[in-house]
Amino acid sequence: MSAKTDLESSSATATQSQEMNGADVVVESLIREGVDVIFAYPGGASLEMHQSLAKRKDDIRTILPRHEQGGSFAAEGYARVTGKAGVCMATSGPGATNLMTAIADAFMDSTPLVCITGQVYSKFIGKAAFQETDFFGMTLPVVKHSYLVLDVNDLPRIIKEAFKIATTGRPGPVVVDIPKDVQQALVSPVWPSDEDVPYRESKMPAKASDQELENVLRRIEDSKRPVIYFGGGVVSAEAHKELTQFAERAGIPVASTLMGAGSFPETHELSLKWFGMHGSAFGNWAVHQSDLLLTFGARFDDRITGDVTKFAPQAEIVHIDVDPSEHNKNKIVHHPIVSDIKHALGRMLELMDQKGFKAPEIQAWRDQCAEWKRDYPFSYNESEHIVPQHAVEVLMELTKGEAIITTGVGQHQMFAAQFYDFNHPRSLISSLGLGSMGYGYPSALGAKVAAPDREVIDIDGDGSFAMNVQELATAKIEKIAAKAMILNNQHLGMVVQWEDRFYNSVRGNTILGDESNIGTPENLGGLYPDYVKIAEGFGLPGRRVHKKSELKDAIQEMLDSDEAFVLDVITPYDEHVLPMIPAGKTVDQMIVR
Repeated sequence: MSAKTDLESSSATATQSQEMNGADVVVESLIREGVDVIFAYPGGASLEMHQSLAKRKDDIRTILPRHEQGGSFAAEGYARVTGKAGVCMATSGPGATNLMTAIADAFMDSTPLVCITGQVYSKFIGKAAFQETDFFGMTLPVVKHSYLVLDVNDLPRIIKEAFKIATTGRPGPVVVDIPKDVQQALVSPVWPSDEDVPYRESKMPAKASDQELENVLRRIEDSKRPVIYFGGGVVSAEAHKELTQFAERAGIPVASTLMGAGSFPETHELSLKWFGMHGSAFGNWAVHQSDLLLTFGARFDDRITGDVTKFAPQAEIVHIDVDPSEHNKNKIVHHPIVSDIKHALGRMLELMDQKGFKAPEIQAWRDQCAEWKRDYPFSYNESEHIVPQHAVEVLMELTKGEAIITTGVGQHQMFAAQFYDFNHPRSLISSLGLGSMGYGYPSALGAKVAAPDREVIDIDGDGSFAMNVQELATAKIEKIAAKAMILNNQHLGMVVQWEDRFYNSVRGNTILGDESNIGTPENLGGLYPDYVKIAEGFGLPGRRVHKKSELKDAIQEMLDSDEAFVLDVITPYDEHVLPMIPAGKTVDQMIVR
């Protein structure tokens, strides 16, 4: 995957400041890195840093989440919308461990995240002190880098280094663990410039050679059934314009992963939307039958490939990625190229002009893809009730496709991606590699802070929403107008779908209410809990809707709200997400209708 590599230079040489304590150094370092917001929950071991933040509230906004996980998911949402590192902070022990899910999530989805944690006094480390955990060791498998700061003089360099590591190359999370005595220690800090802080990885992102890229162009000229398959690396690299120009110039159909959604407009005639387990049938068929698969900033995830040995069996595969560890990890490819994807795409566009590139004659292939799109669109059966797919379609219509959509994890996540068309990058914010329930609403808060002028809606399931429902308090008190549209079926919908398909519909703890009185559109008395009353308890407006005739008005009421709003949409629980390629199976075994 790839990312921006231009680093803003703060000064030509290191400079020294007056004496201050370590906590003040941390906050000053954040401000020097351009951080304008931090999501931070205080505790004994991080108290010093919160005191420093309080003194600098005109320079950096501190948002108090109601759970550390909510704060760290919010920081991820902020990062995914801006491309900058999201920043969160927690105290030692349980405060720090509550960040772990978001750290792993950021690692899987290549999200730039800087997590600062307080730690017990240095003299107590390793002695099972109150609220002590080895957070440095605990996070090593799921970070780009972890620091345990034992010398206050190292803080300015480490903070600058943390941001450089988090945002360059393939982005990811960095942890900085700071004992309380280091926060309290006095120092006259020396502020390093970017030149004073070397890049810790072996080298800055590579750039493909012209020879490698010319070889790709020759393969395209000779192809009969080419497809572009791209992922989140295109988003991280801000390479969406180059991708669109490249696809149009070559005339090649384009399929994305969910991480890449929106970097190529999904309403474009060449778009195959996204493919994989629950992706478009037409996208899956096109990739499966391709003779040349151009893979840009993607990693051949199992949810994309199914049985990887039978993935794109006829294709010659080109894989351009900034991270060489992804080459031949999941799928053996014919042409692995290590490169920043923005450079590779931009340079191929230049080489097309310089070398007299001739687009392949593939009208018959494009006609076939168009026929699949026409005959097998995402679809659903009409119902007298509000089905989740219809709710997403109405939201799409009323927002004209211009909203930022966040999601939890489950059926609602797939329905959101299937029935909302994304035409801009950084508009679908979802936990995709780790699949973290509870991600939707906190990430919507971070997204709204990042883009206050855009409508931000969390399309959520009742199971996922309940996991971080406390963040409604953050929305109210911090005046963050992120909306939540809950597709409420009273079940863990995706698990229920698997129970129906593969486990004879035996319910193994997937009903979220009273099993003897399950709430449905026809049994409103069984609905549990009452999300409108919960919203009201947090001081926010809400509305429940179960009639199709009232859906449009209810969604418009949510959109018109000047503050956060909870819209509880009651849906049947027997809807299944289709298409579906069962886990470990192939496109030939896809359930289409």
